[in-house]
Amino acid sequence: MIGAVLRYLTAGESHGRGLVVIVEGLPAGVPVSRDEIAGELARRRHGYGRGGRQRFEADAFEIQAGVRHGRTIGAPVAITIPNVEFEAKYAELMAVDGRDDPSKALTRPRPGHADLAGALKYGFDDVRNVLERASARETAARVAAGALCKAFLAELEIQIVSHVVQIGKIKARRGAPPTPDDVRRFDASLVRIADADA
Repeated sequence: MIGAVLRYLTAGESHGRGLVVIVEGLPAGVPVSRDEIAGELARRRHGYGRGGRQRFEADAFEIQAGVRHGRTIGAPVAITIPNVEFEAKYAELMAVDGRDDPSKALTRPRPGHADLAGALKYGFDDVRNVLERASARETAARVAAGALCKAFLAELEIQIVSHVVQIGKIKARRGAPPTPDDVRRFDASLVRIADADA
């Protein structure tokens, strides 16, 4: 038996022109729904600590390759998620051509982020090169990849259910294992916890 390998690759920066994800290894014939992908991207924007902008900002996306008439064709699937604010706000800051303006360099890494590690690894004086890549916005590309994988698993009658079981010392009580019917209830919680009392 020949095993298939699923892998994905993302490209793009938080304030760049857009994000790209390529998923390789999906077999031909997997149904792909734009509505399902949009639904997963919408779920990404909810939850505790999300800013107002994240709540109202929709992730527009385009399936560029690998899907025809709603089904995968066995080739890599490419999805782009454009940054609708790029031209108005970030075109100069994130330009491909041109020169850095040292007065706009970010030199203080954010605690708990990849900024310092990335700056040290690549020898950057401006941590923007790292923080633009290691951002919450970049997760939109990963969510789109996950939506494609969920579509594939659905063909095998496998559904994914997740929820938070512990935050710090606060634990959810154990109950019956969650089912796909519980997902809406989990999503209604700001912290996606099954046990409302916790």
